[in-house]
Amino acid sequence: MGPAFFIAAAIAVFSTLMVITRYNIMHALLYLVVSFLSIAVIFYLYGAPFMAALEVIVYAGAIMVLIIFFVMMLNLGPQTASEERLWLTPRIWIGPSLLCVVLLVELGYLILLPSEPVDEIVTVDPKAVGLSLFGPYVLAVELAGMLLMAGIVGAYHLGRQKKKITHRFLEKTAEE
Repeated sequence: MGPAFFIAAAIAVFSTLMVITRYNIMHALLYLVVSFLSIAVIFYLYGAPFMAALEVIVYAGAIMVLIIFFVMMLNLGPQTASEERLWLTPRIWIGPSLLCVVLLVELGYLILLPSEPVDEIVTVDPKAVGLSLFGPYVLAVELAGMLLMAGIVGAYHLGRQKKKITHRFLEKTAEE
């Protein structure tokens, strides 16, 4: 498990650095998906396949769709749409695609590798995760959901375009 961990960790660190250093949000989102997938591989390596599946479904799936939906919701106009088409050229997909292929080959190798019995790994079933999330931590889960919703609503109101309104006295001078 040593080399597999270091490969997945290197991809996670590199893709996270790419997220931080990209100026374009769509490029950063592509590398963020790669980062989430590499963290899922690390979870799988350490005997937590359920957490790996949750990482892919919740983070790489739902949160990325939410972020892309939010970018689309701002609707910054036709000029921005043409810029986005230029941003997503095939050249942009090469880096994240290569990293995902490396992760896929690594995951296939790990699945086909004969498993060795390990005593210290305790598997946690989905029922126990659900009971803990909606048992003693239900308040934290609900507060996190409300915080995310408040952030989305606030960002929408800050980012939407408003009509320019001129004062009625200025309208008369503009017409004359």
